[in-house]
Amino acid sequence: MSEPEPTTTVTAVPDLPAEDFRPVAEQLNRALSAAVRPNPVRVAISESQGLPCAEEVVAEQALPGFDQAAVDGYAVRSVDVRTAGEEPVQLPVVGEIQAGSRQPRRLQPGQAVRVATGAPLPTLADAVVPTAFTDGHQANVTVQRAVPSAGYVRRTGEDVQIGDVAVRAGDTIGSAQVGLLAAVGRSKVLVYPRPRVSIISVGDELVDVDRTPSVGQVYDVNSYALAAAARDAGAEVSRVGIVPLDPKRLRETVEGRLLMSEVVVVAGGAGGTTGGEVYAALSDLGDLDVRRIAMHPGSVQGFGRLGPDSVPTFLLPANPMSALVVFEVMIRPLIRAARGTKNPHRRAVDARLLSPVASTAGRKGFLRGQLLRDETNGEYLVQPLGTSGAHLLASLAEANCLINVDEELTELPAGEQVKVTFLAQRA
Repeated sequence: MSEPEPTTTVTAVPDLPAEDFRPVAEQLNRALSAAVRPNPVRVAISESQGLPCAEEVVAEQALPGFDQAAVDGYAVRSVDVRTAGEEPVQLPVVGEIQAGSRQPRRLQPGQAVRVATGAPLPTLADAVVPTAFTDGHQANVTVQRAVPSAGYVRRTGEDVQIGDVAVRAGDTIGSAQVGLLAAVGRSKVLVYPRPRVSIISVGDELVDVDRTPSVGQVYDVNSYALAAAARDAGAEVSRVGIVPLDPKRLRETVEGRLLMSEVVVVAGGAGGTTGGEVYAALSDLGDLDVRRIAMHPGSVQGFGRLGPDSVPTFLLPANPMSALVVFEVMIRPLIRAARGTKNPHRRAVDARLLSPVASTAGRKGFLRGQLLRDETNGEYLVQPLGTSGAHLLASLAEANCLINVDEELTELPAGEQVKVTFLAQRA
């Protein structure tokens, strides 16, 4: 990784020529190179769902641990019923075994024992005749169909042998893996926890949603929206909420979060006078770079590695729409990489524009869109949404994709093919 470029205190970011803007790909690579996977922790298997396994779980006992009936029926020696297909075979029923029985029972030649599904087989029995193949009598059963050796029996170790790997390192633990861990007697498992993300909103004008804003005040949208986006990306989120624009308090808050986070996000910390004050309060905590990125919306943003653990820290615009787009482009891939995802990027497809779009010269556009699919030919179609302003948060709520427009393009007509990236699916 190249050394960070020297930075200066930013009170406002001037309009710079396009060649002075940092490319999106370069900024994204800087962010991804800072992704750190949390150290593994041992958790109860009931808490492991959705987390990557951090160990090879080797079975210390077979599954199943004993020969057991696969159906309700009669445990027999298969040799005693081999002629049942030609003429019925009658056997005395000398007992019954229920699932969970721990009392050993021995079967003699020419006998049958009634068994329930999951019951252990008596000694010498090598097959189970399903009840449907018999007359169902309890004292003397008539068997009407032969069964082979091991027929309707779950053999010891049929699923997992001692020494087999039940769950591999790197596998994401789902419901089946939780069941398998329980089946081999594991109550806890080593996993990689979700990366911890702290979300902070900065601004004296902000009030929480349970208060009524006065003149000049606005609701804190960013901490709620960004926390939801981080959760969707797979993070464990701490929504710190609003921090006033007081340098000492802001610094203390960020320093505290750096000790307990893999990622810190400060909304309202980039651009304008507020951005300059945030930078001044945090810049000596590590390498922090605030500049324009060749993208829109959200061109003004900051990124650095702060604190003793070089925690990746992002300064985002105050505008909620811009902040969410920067999160989607820069921060979500970092969270996915920190989770160990092989491809941290959203799925992208080609789609045909249903309406023209305009983009800013020299910057890569990430425009809201509604992705559709033509049922007749399977072609993807995309309808641009709210392209007249970067502030239109409602249009992002309606969007299910971002339309990617290259830096050199300023206008695209209807019918043009564009690259689009999926956003989170809505129910």
